[in-house]
Amino acid sequence: MENRIRTDSVDRLLVILILAILIIGTLMVYSASYIWAEYKFNDSFYFVKRQLLFAGVGVIAMFIVANVPYFQWIKYRKWIFIGCIVLLIAVLIPGIGMVRGGARSWIGIGAFSIQPAEFMKLGMILFLSGYLVNIQDRIVEFKRGFIPPLLTIVGLFLLIMLQPDLGTGMVFLLTSFLLLFVAGARWKHFLLLAGFGVLGFLLLIISAPYRMNRITAFLDPWQDPLGNGFQIIQSLYAIGPGGLFGVGYGNSLQKYFYLPEPHNDFIFAIIAEELGFIGGVFVIGLFFLFVWRGILVSLQAPDLFAKLLSIGIVGMIAIQVMINISVVIGLIPVTGITLPFLSYGGSSLTLTLCSVGILLNVSKYRK
Repeated sequence: MENRIRTDSVDRLLVILILAILIIGTLMVYSASYIWAEYKFNDSFYFVKRQLLFAGVGVIAMFIVANVPYFQWIKYRKWIFIGCIVLLIAVLIPGIGMVRGGARSWIGIGAFSIQPAEFMKLGMILFLSGYLVNIQDRIVEFKRGFIPPLLTIVGLFLLIMLQPDLGTGMVFLLTSFLLLFVAGARWKHFLLLAGFGVLGFLLLIISAPYRMNRITAFLDPWQDPLGNGFQIIQSLYAIGPGGLFGVGYGNSLQKYFYLPEPHNDFIFAIIAEELGFIGGVFVIGLFFLFVWRGILVSLQAPDLFAKLLSIGIVGMIAIQVMINISVVIGLIPVTGITLPFLSYGGSSLTLTLCSVGILLNVSKYRK
């Protein structure tokens, strides 16, 4: 801690990248949603107005958090973590948790709602980063170092799966494992874990018929083109005609009630349709630059807590981006997860921007 040197400002390139992706996201949310918004709410700007509100609150929160010294979070990480667990349990209680799309993942607050699992992702990064600093000398030990955080991670993952929310659960799980790895956990421990992970994944699939349907739809969506294969087929129908330069902003055909969630989980398909291969690569390139700058921030961070905190936030966003885009282009089964900064969303967008605020604060400090 005594070698920590504060610089004058945050990483400006990171700020530019975040705002650029956010602006593109807002424009694409309007383009992807105005048909549905006009039909359902008689207001073509319904979704984009809410997105601007969420983005505005998120950006303000991001800059506020960016001015909170990252090491101050050590004092409150346990209370934040406990609060996230309480919310995660509360959402499972009928009358408190709201059911959407077959999952009890939301808690309604007035006209808005929050998704506790989103809070838990950040809460776990804060808690686990501090915890791993404290056990740094024994993280290489299986029983005393690896098993205790692993049991906590798996327990909370199962709690998320009770909703159920496989997409958010996978991001939570992979981000937590990334932190364990960066903190110094041994490869052989992860290899042992991988065996149990495959078995657990198979059990999750078998325990819920809809997950098996998603797997079969992923392997051959044309077997059930109007049912389980509908989403991915319509997504590919959007991406295909986009070609190199796209059909033009606002000219998507798939958003006319063909592609489900065009402004949410599948917004990248609309980006590929309207802006083409060039537009899709440009968006992915912005995310690559964001991850690159985030990794640099972590490498230059003055202490282990800052390194783990920053790499956890960058990893969380990168993993979510990879999962979302992989689903949209048909590389993995549908999981139901948003594209950070681009998809329409409330708690997801706001919490992601708050997380980036912490990353920006870490960028103020060097060894």
